[in-house]
Amino acid sequence: MLKSIFNFFVFSSLYIALCAVAMVYQLQLLFPVLKISTAFYSFVFFSTICSYNFHWWLTTDAETGTERLRWATRYKQLHLVLYFIGLAGAGIGFLLLRQHWAWIALGAFVTFLYSAPKIPMKFFIGLRRIAVGKTIFLAFVWMYVTTMLPLLIVADKWQLSFTWLACSRFFLIYAICILFDYRDREDDKASGIRSMITHFNEAGINLLFAISIGLFVIFTVALYFTGTTLVETILLLVPGVITASLYGYAKRHFSDYLYYVVLDGLMMLSSLLLMILYI
Repeated sequence: MLKSIFNFFVFSSLYIALCAVAMVYQLQLLFPVLKISTAFYSFVFFSTICSYNFHWWLTTDAETGTERLRWATRYKQLHLVLYFIGLAGAGIGFLLLRQHWAWIALGAFVTFLYSAPKIPMKFFIGLRRIAVGKTIFLAFVWMYVTTMLPLLIVADKWQLSFTWLACSRFFLIYAICILFDYRDREDDKASGIRSMITHFNEAGINLLFAISIGLFVIFTVALYFTGTTLVETILLLVPGVITASLYGYAKRHFSDYLYYVVLDGLMMLSSLLLMILYI
């Protein structure tokens, strides 16, 4: 029973939605002058539930495969219900934040485009052949929703430290996405989905990952020179260090719990560490 509850928490996307909320909350810990509204937190939570369950509802076309796929196939209608619940919650959040409709609409549009190639219609299927940068695209969506969007809404003016944080998050998320794409590369090839990971050889993928981690470190350290404390900077670096240390292992072991719990959780790890530090 405990395993069933845990699988529901992770595979229904409640876990990843809480990760997104924690990443937004980290902004308030790093920049205490920011006041992010409850409406925005709710919007992020429900929009994540909406987009992820829509994505998995479109992915549930096989009875075999990983435990995640088997769960999604078995509970396909639940994904649809959660999608509508998320859509309703995100819609209410959008109405409460409607004065910022342009920035929010941009986020909704790019989020939809990531799942669009899975829609069984000729136009959307055609996107699979040109989605070479889909990993970059997904990393950008996560960075935009959890970093740029709240800052654009609540900050009086854009600061250099915001740029460094956005870049730091992007390259950490991108490094994690590389591992997900590496795991899925054979399925992507079979489905006709193109990406840099399906195009590059092993050495190229390793180099791409190393560059991403390197840029993550550079932009995170840059935050120290724009006001982030030494302790905060170290805590921000921790998930990158763990991601790098797991790289070889994750390329050989494709456990759903490693990917959907540990690797996804690394995106919010520094947020949790800062909460422990300040709360």
